Amino acid sequence: MVGTVALKKSVEQEVLAVSGNEPLKLKEKVAYGMGDFGNGFMFDLGQLYLLKFFTDVAGISAKYAAGIFLVSKLFAAFCDPIVGSSIDYRKNIGSRGKFRPYLIFGSLALAILTVFTFISPNLSGTGKLIYAYASYMIWGIGYSFLNIPYGSLGSVVTQNSEERAKLASFRQAGSLGALFLTSIIVMPLILFFTKHGAHDKLAYPLVMGMMSIVGILAFIFCYRNTKERVVAQHAPKEKLSAKVIVKTFISNKPLLVLVLMTIFTISAYNIKSAMLVYFAEYNLGNVSLMAYMNFIIIGSSFIGVLFLPKLVKLFGKKKTVMLGLGVSIIADSINFMMPPNVYIFTFLASIAFIGISIPNGITWALVSDIIDYGEWSSGERKEATTYSLFNFSRKLAQSLSGFLSGIGLALVGYVPNVAQTSTALLGIRGLLMLYPAVALAIAMIIIGFMYKLTDKKHAEIILELQAKVLQ
Repeated sequence: MVGTVALKKSVEQEVLAVSGNEPLKLKEKVAYGMGDFGNGFMFDLGQLYLLKFFTDVAGISAKYAAGIFLVSKLFAAFCDPIVGSSIDYRKNIGSRGKFRPYLIFGSLALAILTVFTFISPNLSGTGKLIYAYASYMIWGIGYSFLNIPYGSLGSVVTQNSEERAKLASFRQAGSLGALFLTSIIVMPLILFFTKHGAHDKLAYPLVMGMMSIVGILAFIFCYRNTKERVVAQHAPKEKLSAKVIVKTFISNKPLLVLVLMTIFTISAYNIKSAMLVYFAEYNLGNVSLMAYMNFIIIGSSFIGVLFLPKLVKLFGKKKTVMLGLGVSIIADSINFMMPPNVYIFTFLASIAFIGISIPNGITWALVSDIIDYGEWSSGERKEATTYSLFNFSRKLAQSLSGFLSGIGLALVGYVPNVAQTSTALLGIRGLLMLYPAVALAIAMIIIGFMYKLTDKKHAEIILELQAKVLQ
């Protein structure tokens, strides 16, 4: 018995040496989080402001704008597995690794495409609609070639469960940091330029260009200060095909559960972001309040990120996800029942954002665990394919939230730039608070009853994988 324990400890020590599972330096954790910070300075712009740009600046009706989000995001979702699989079949390039080079040229391309999505050419109504579809669909492909390698990077930086939880915390902090800043500075900047003679059609792409430059710089920092340590010992053997992609998806049960849960959590998260500007302008009567509310709401959510590693260590990933979802559900439900008041709304919305920031952060650690599970169960390591299939669910959720936002506004009778009816005001509140509460409740049921890849099971998987390497 003593000899068995000693042998197990010896194997664990060798595993640490082989897989690079030693504790990561703070600089690398910060650098990894900066990738999501840069991501947000291009991605968040579309989630926060593109619907309003389409309806209020480009003059596209809410229902047609909803169609743009639905079709474009679905198109990008189905492109993701193709992009991810093509990356998996790519070999490492020396010390630069397999994923890091994409951070440079991908961020440059996405920055340019981001600006183009916020341009409204002087065309007919049909022409504007075609341009909006084309620019946003191309943007989606550009985003895939940046986001999938970045997301896959987390699985090869370390295989240590605690370090992955910390990386997830830094990544969520980067994401929230970008959301925090873009939420409070973009509209004031647009208003500043319009007050000084620039038309909305010029102010929007100008400000989005400024934000995108910040995104590029953040990705450069991420590229320069991260290292790929886990090299695939079981690279894909089968020739790339649609059948191989589908097989990867349906054979990985934890991935299927995470995908299903994410559809509800991300749609809830994104619809909150998209509807807040409407709530501030029409329910509270002052669009400038959005910056102040976001300063408090998103700023408060850093509390959840700060305690994320400690909560994971105490409860495990699965129970921590459920805890965060429960907090957000309760806060949003109470908020919906309260009369519109900037102080009450901001307080409860802050609690809800603290709650939802926890599961959204942990998903990055979960998907890295699922990549290891896929290698253990199938004999092939497919980081980018697995991450792209996870990203597929995020795109579906984004299309759903964009579609629901636009269709929801149309159904409740929203009319741009005029005082709204009581039905429209109630509809805006429902989209902002009630839909997220229901969606997160469904997500909580899914993760609670269907997700079986515990932290203990993952640790056993890593030991088995690395023991094979040592043989």
